[in-house]
Amino acid sequence: MPAKPSIYEAEHEDFRTTCRTFIEREIVPFHDQWEKDGIVPRELWTKAGAAGLLCFDVDEEYGGPGIKDFRFNAVFHEELARAGCSGPGFFVHTDIIVPYISHLGTEEQKQRWLPGTVSGETITAVAMTEPAAGSDLQGIQTRAVLSEDGSHYILNGSKTFISNGINADLVIVVCKTDPEAGANGISLLVVERGMEGFERGRNLDKVGLKAQDTAELSFTDVRVPVENRLGDEGSGFISLMTLLPQERISVASIAVAAIEAVLDLSLEYARTRKAFGKPIGRFQTMSFDLAEMATDAYIARLFINDAITQLNAGTADTVLASMAKWWTTELQKRTVDKGVQIHGGYGYMMEYPIAKAFVDSRIQTIYGGTTEIQKLIISRFLGL
Repeated sequence: MPAKPSIYEAEHEDFRTTCRTFIEREIVPFHDQWEKDGIVPRELWTKAGAAGLLCFDVDEEYGGPGIKDFRFNAVFHEELARAGCSGPGFFVHTDIIVPYISHLGTEEQKQRWLPGTVSGETITAVAMTEPAAGSDLQGIQTRAVLSEDGSHYILNGSKTFISNGINADLVIVVCKTDPEAGANGISLLVVERGMEGFERGRNLDKVGLKAQDTAELSFTDVRVPVENRLGDEGSGFISLMTLLPQERISVASIAVAAIEAVLDLSLEYARTRKAFGKPIGRFQTMSFDLAEMATDAYIARLFINDAITQLNAGTADTVLASMAKWWTTELQKRTVDKGVQIHGGYGYMMEYPIAKAFVDSRIQTIYGGTTEIQKLIISRFLGL
């Protein structure tokens, strides 16, 4: 079997050892309980911060290491996938939300918020999706109106499916500040824990990702200081589109890590499980499935390596990110389904890692923009 194509250097492999040690010590022994609890304890976040596992790209003056290299993010994804630890919402925090503050924040905002995000004392979430609006951000109904003295926005609305929603200390809320202006009327406001009128609803009971808290949020006449607006008023939609490539490549990276982990699980099972006196992997049908899975994993690794390389170089555009996101996540679904079939009845038992991989994988083609949305974006750039 050919060696896995790699874009990693010695420093990334050293970091992998750090990640693996942390996961084995601080996550694996407790993850089953967190799945039952529906949430990861806040102490894990501060432990991750102390270990240098959060917000790699935050500049040194704000407490971060200032490493602008997404390969470190990908290594962490791979190690969490290898261990079957889908509970910690670290990637949402590090890969998706904190970069909004780093890219759009004023100097005062960065000084106020970023050090806590690096240490794990400040957990973040982004509130886009609403009960009646998902991938179509222009359809959101959450509204923010300036107060008479212009010092605050009065925020009203509700959000759902918000990752890290229960634990979050800062929530970047996507809202309309000018409903008549379409995409140019969307702004980003940072709501902080404890603001009057900001309420958390249920910790949602999901099919998978059981240990990752996902909440309903509501905002009733929340007074958000103008100083908590990220970027200019009305620039929210453009800001979201600018930073979406990293989010989608992040999801794709997780998908490829999961594909490889499932391949390893399936190969191990096929080599050790016997039927009719021989390992099941020696039966042609089974061996062909595994051959397909191995080929797919190799192609997916080449794809994500290129996407990460382009992301680091600043050349990853919306089309590449959409291609990577939909293709790898759909492949993840197919691969995990084959893995369950290879495991037979055991693949349907939650005590087996393949079953957990199966239920955890289903969200991948939905969040971060559905497969259908990704294909729509690509088709538009094709001139269709």
